[in-house]
Amino acid sequence: MGNVRPATIWLHQEAGNNDEANKEIKQVVEDFNFSTPKPERLLQRIFAIGSTEKDLILDFYSGSGTSGAVAHKMKRKYIMIEQMDYIHELPETRLKKVIDGEQGGISKSVDWQGGGSFTYCELTQHNANIIDKIEKASTTESLKLIWHEIEKTGFISYKINPETINENIHEFEALTIEEKKQLLIAILDKNQLYVNYSEIEDGDYQIPEDDKKLNKQFYGEV
Repeated sequence: MGNVRPATIWLHQEAGNNDEANKEIKQVVEDFNFSTPKPERLLQRIFAIGSTEKDLILDFYSGSGTSGAVAHKMKRKYIMIEQMDYIHELPETRLKKVIDGEQGGISKSVDWQGGGSFTYCELTQHNANIIDKIEKASTTESLKLIWHEIEKTGFISYKINPETINENIHEFEALTIEEKKQLLIAILDKNQLYVNYSEIEDGDYQIPEDDKKLNKQFYGEV
């Protein structure tokens, strides 16, 4: 970029700041502390510049749910993605209150009166299920059983030769429980934590028909 100077500067008086964003969160979830929320006014300005009504907003890191809340109030479609365990406590709760007509953030400036809906979905787990089992295991025997399950049904990293582990099972047994857990998690293919869309017809995953239909609707195949 060299010495190119920015054409505009957005001051907090116009676009908000983190303190304002935290106050917006407190209005919907009083006891929740979020370290880096974005104010609704900031997202409103960005969405107004880059989109129009019914456009799709995609946020891979939805965090406190500001993007969804603002998109909803501005009559945009949106997809929010989050893997942290506060998704029900904060972004989901926030969107429900937006639908109920909460009057924080940009609500008054866009004359928000509530309404609309959203669909909440979770990815079907594959290797992520195995990681859950590993983390809950407390004995060497249970971890060895999980290893045999991984051999049969889990996706193992291409860097790992399962026979090497079987041939050195005594070394595995000599590890501490935590070391065993770390090893088993490390050998799993992290690209296979969840079932891929291309595999939903695979009978081994036992995907319910309603879930298949929802996925196909999402991708415009029905």
